[in-house]
Amino acid sequence: MRYVTVLTVAAFVLASPASGHHSDAGLDMDGVTTLEGTIAEFSWRNPHVYFTVEVPDESGRAVEWTVQMASTINTTRMGWTPDSLVAGDRVVVGAHPALDGRPYGLFESIEKVGGVPLPTSFDSDTGEIEFEFAASSAVPTTIEGRWIADTSQLGSFEGGLDGYTRSQLVLTEAGSAALAAFVATSEDDPQLRCLGRPTPGMIFYTNLYPLEIEFGEGEETITIRSQFFDEERTVYMDGRAHPGNEERFYGGHSTGRWEGETLVVDTRNFSDHPSPYQNGIPSGSQKHVVERYRLTEDGTRLVVEFTLEDPEYLIGSLTHSRELIYSPQMDMSPFNCDLESTSRYLAD
Repeated sequence: MRYVTVLTVAAFVLASPASGHHSDAGLDMDGVTTLEGTIAEFSWRNPHVYFTVEVPDESGRAVEWTVQMASTINTTRMGWTPDSLVAGDRVVVGAHPALDGRPYGLFESIEKVGGVPLPTSFDSDTGEIEFEFAASSAVPTTIEGRWIADTSQLGSFEGGLDGYTRSQLVLTEAGSAALAAFVATSEDDPQLRCLGRPTPGMIFYTNLYPLEIEFGEGEETITIRSQFFDEERTVYMDGRAHPGNEERFYGGHSTGRWEGETLVVDTRNFSDHPSPYQNGIPSGSQKHVVERYRLTEDGTRLVVEFTLEDPEYLIGSLTHSRELIYSPQMDMSPFNCDLESTSRYLAD
């Protein structure tokens, strides 16, 4: 039996291989610029594959455009390899251009002049990209293992993760002020320094990257990791309390307990973060996340639910749940974020 993961590019940008970890801030997502020119560079690194294309302007002078794709992991799923483009290739590229006029764009389509079109970010008829993977015939007896979201059961949200959280989170006055001051195309975004998004970020990103749960010896600890930005968290199962408020951690401090067959993870003591939800809404020392992990009755799926609170910046709470499919065959090779690659998104 095979499961098909269907990712809607236009509506759910988080799931689009073209978007990767950067939001669409500063890009014209309603317009596509056609670039016809010559490939100067093809960079196969994370968090984004990039290529540059030299395009003659009206005077004939070559202007070098930088085009951002997805991570190497998801670009590979599209059918690309490190040799898909080489310097000197003549291409016609469609890209969502930067709003500030710089020669930078988000990948939409490409074809080689006189050659076979390369895989694009979406199906032109449906507006969707389909990733297929074989589901495991094994049935787990615990929540331990590798899991990835069944995206066919997820709703579509305009703007992806950043759009979803913008629409769902109600901000305090401090949250609104911090959001207004955030500049996505500057070093305000920690991911431009290869720092990931703390929980519940790794749950959101199961659309594209597997989540792995591993029991420690004697189950005194449980490790939860995501391939996305190599995020990893230790959940302490020995009954300890959270440390005092003066001790704060980038990924928070996680303690866990079993409620029957459900793992309940409580995470507090987060460091300040200017953009944990990919849109400039911050989080602070009062952030609190409770996650619940349980197997379905047939054991083939993992139901994951979280509740997020952060009274400094958010009014009320956000609760979200999804089903993950048992996928032990999924690749968990290191993400290996490259500082030079991620910083290419910065405006000069």
